[in-house]
Amino acid sequence: MYLRDTGGFTESGGAVALTLPRKPRLIDRATIRRGLEHAQSIDLVVDLGARIGSREWWRGLATCTALCASAIAAAPGFHPLLGPVAAPMGGTQAEEMRVSAIAPTAYGADTGKKVAPTALVERLADTPERPQISLTAALGSGDGFGRTLTRAGVGADEARQVTNLVADATRLGDIKSGTKLDITLGRRPNKDVARPLDHLAFRAKFELALEINRIDGRLQLKEIPIAVDDTPLRVTGRVGSSLLSAARAAGAPAKAIETYLRAMAQHVAIGAIKANDRFDLIIEHRRAATGETETGGLLLGGLEQGRKTLRLLKWTQDGREQWFDAAGTGELHGNMKMPVQGAHQTSSFGMRFHPILGYSRMHQGIDYGAPMGAPIVAATDGTVSFSGWHGGHGNYVQIRHAGNMGTGYAHMSRIIAHIGEHVRAGQLIGYVGSTGLSTGPHLHFEVFKDNKAINPAGVKFAQAAQLGGSELSRFKATLARLLAVHAS
Repeated sequence: MYLRDTGGFTESGGAVALTLPRKPRLIDRATIRRGLEHAQSIDLVVDLGARIGSREWWRGLATCTALCASAIAAAPGFHPLLGPVAAPMGGTQAEEMRVSAIAPTAYGADTGKKVAPTALVERLADTPERPQISLTAALGSGDGFGRTLTRAGVGADEARQVTNLVADATRLGDIKSGTKLDITLGRRPNKDVARPLDHLAFRAKFELALEINRIDGRLQLKEIPIAVDDTPLRVTGRVGSSLLSAARAAGAPAKAIETYLRAMAQHVAIGAIKANDRFDLIIEHRRAATGETETGGLLLGGLEQGRKTLRLLKWTQDGREQWFDAAGTGELHGNMKMPVQGAHQTSSFGMRFHPILGYSRMHQGIDYGAPMGAPIVAATDGTVSFSGWHGGHGNYVQIRHAGNMGTGYAHMSRIIAHIGEHVRAGQLIGYVGSTGLSTGPHLHFEVFKDNKAINPAGVKFAQAAQLGGSELSRFKATLARLLAVHAS
């Protein structure tokens, strides 16, 4: 059995069946629009790293292959482009070039071609000297100014001449070690002599710079004064947890703080300084017009503890620096010094049998056995009230001290101190001897209170200097001037 479509009839086996023609199918606009959108959504440039093996991937691979093949087919050829080449120089031209060659072109210069040198190029027998040499030298600790110059290459004669010029302007000892010397040496006539000094410049002092220049063949000195502001530096603040840390944070130098603590310890226990107390330091300070600064020592130290204020000013009295309070009272000095070093006590204070007089009597001092000529020093500060021969005491010196105290030194071989002279503790006043009623070289040492002899073994002086008169006026004026400085 079979079926065959013959246009309107269907033939099946031996029978024929009649079929009607199909109606045409109608397509609406929405279907057409969806078809167009599907056609437009076809992406020829496909990400070959995604959906590998899919129909879109194969389409993208085909597109990439086609594009690469098109680029290779359209690529130009790689053939060198030949330009004009200069003809090689002939024999005459080459010889002319060789004859006119000089050292730079002989070694290539900027042409890239090396030309053989000729007789016009001469090798120098010696390298020419630089017309000037500029250098810097530093003045070493303990070194001489002239030696520093000669080591830098200045001739010995010129170094002496420069040293004399500088000595006329300032003391050579005032030039600090480490000072930089800017030196310029000129051209010398031959290599057998030192280069001449053309210029020298350095900072001789904080307020003075010096220059030495060669003018018309002669060295001439030029002084350059530098303006300096000597206003002291004032540092104040609250003590807080640490006086040292607070003062350092406020800008005070460590050395000034150390001096401040030592001075304050004479009047206040350091442990008694509280967090709310305020410190006040006035320090030597100099500012040069060129910008440099120089900080010195402590001038005034202050401490405010509530209603109590302590101010200490550094003052020099009788050649000795010490700290005085606002009332003009200086530091306390305690224990007496041993009047003769290396001695041993041979006799104590009290009644004893006199070895020369042959009877017992009051011994008003202590005897110290010591070699002949051993130095005798003042036991503490004071003024010499007697100096000379004193009967059985022989050569004798008596010193008056504060608080109606006094000391005596007998049997000296030689006296150094003079009446009215102010002496300090440890200052030489004479030498051990055996003058007067003495059996051998020794020092008889006496101590007086209200002109009465007392046992030296039980005495420990405590005295303080007191300013008075015009000196006290100058002291108070200086104190007021420093207190007028504003804190930085």
